[in-house]
Amino acid sequence: MMTANTRRYAISTLAAALLLAGCSQDTPTPAEQVAAAGVPGAPTGGAADIAAKNNPASNVQESNALVEFAYSYPRDAAAIPDLASWLDSDRATTRDALVAAAQRDQAAAEKGGFPYRAHSHLQTWQRVANTPRFLSLSAEIETYRGGAHGMTNFDTLLWDRNRRQRVKPLDLFTSGEAFDAAIRDRFCAAIERAKAAKGIVAEAAPDSPFGKCPPASTQTVWLGSSDGRYLDRMMIAIAPYEIGPFAEGSYKINLPVTGALAKAVKPEFARDFLPIN
Repeated sequence: MMTANTRRYAISTLAAALLLAGCSQDTPTPAEQVAAAGVPGAPTGGAADIAAKNNPASNVQESNALVEFAYSYPRDAAAIPDLASWLDSDRATTRDALVAAAQRDQAAAEKGGFPYRAHSHLQTWQRVANTPRFLSLSAEIETYRGGAHGMTNFDTLLWDRNRRQRVKPLDLFTSGEAFDAAIRDRFCAAIERAKAAKGIVAEAAPDSPFGKCPPASTQTVWLGSSDGRYLDRMMIAIAPYEIGPFAEGSYKINLPVTGALAKAVKPEFARDFLPIN
């Protein structure tokens, strides 16, 4: 029987797949429509890609009175031994931290005479893009630590085949400031459209905690490819509380790699990008 957390995990995973296979929550510009033609998380390949998502290479699950844990990653990652080894290590470290925190809270609950609610960590890595140089992965993470509600978070990584190591998307740019300057206007406008799609008017009061558009570099960036050769688009994942109260949920913003952004790419990675203007 599925637990409540498992049901939330399944629903969240399905919702993520639909979002990544469709378009962002905003109304894109023509350039963004091109960028979203094959949005991150849904590379071309039809049924084969869908089957790969539904049948990951590694899918560890554990559910008991103390914790609920799930961690999976795709076959593309499993095919790279060094990356698979890191993911397995990350899974073990994450699980150990979850169990340790749960045991402390369970002991505190017993001592205080109040009920303990099982903690959870449900994490799914998916392929965003697989180019000759980079394997781009996105992670959606659902956690619960016994409070009023759970939390959604995101993670990202790139495997650089040339260097045979993990890098973060922002490592490909000259600086976070240069990255932000190149996409700020598009990013902030896309947030406003995404909020409007939910019937929310973006706050403009300067003293409001959500009155300012945050730097895109402080969010989770997933680099994607529409042709399997070049990085030409991205999705920026924004967790709850970042640009609105928890009730607003998370946001996923699609943006193209423009000429302006390409100028912020480090020279050694310039050939791996193809700007869409």
